[in-house]
Amino acid sequence: MITTILWDIGGVILRTEDPGSREQLAADLGLTRHELEKLVFGGDLGTRAQKGEITPEELWASARSALKLPSDAYPDFGERFFGGDRIDHDLVNFIRSLKPRYKIGIISNAWKDLPTALTRWGIADAFEMVVGSGDEGMMKPDARIYQLALARADAQANECVFVDDFPHNIEGAQAVGMQGILFRSAEQVRNELKNLLEA
Repeated sequence: MITTILWDIGGVILRTEDPGSREQLAADLGLTRHELEKLVFGGDLGTRAQKGEITPEELWASARSALKLPSDAYPDFGERFFGGDRIDHDLVNFIRSLKPRYKIGIISNAWKDLPTALTRWGIADAFEMVVGSGDEGMMKPDARIYQLALARADAQANECVFVDDFPHNIEGAQAVGMQGILFRSAEQVRNELKNLLEA
């Protein structure tokens, strides 16, 4: 029986719905959108930010340095990069509707101080437990981050279902005994989750 539902944030609850701002920033920098996203999220720089080893400000400064830009160039780098990202409030309301019957939590590869971001976005109340990589120093699909979430939720792995948009993160959850749903759309996840909970 499922008692606990755990959610990823980026790519699931928070998604890039309007790529225009990011694509224009990439063009201004002489990059493709893929190259810009790889710079911010991939490689050593992205990993260090997601493990909480550097702050967002240090990440943007390092990105400017990597692009051989002056330190004061593009002061709105972060705002433009995330300018098209939107919280799916319909999905969050669905998650809130599950709270009376299930423990609800987050496992996210995210920058440091994820709980503050959730409060800023107005969605912190939807979740009872938050495990963010930047605050814990470990990232999905490391088994330890799922085990930490289970301990915080006081749940057994076979009682949990985890929703994420990356197959390797779902595989990491399944490796510790959780069930997984790969996010493709909000409607698809709602339907799959409802079917699983009613089974």
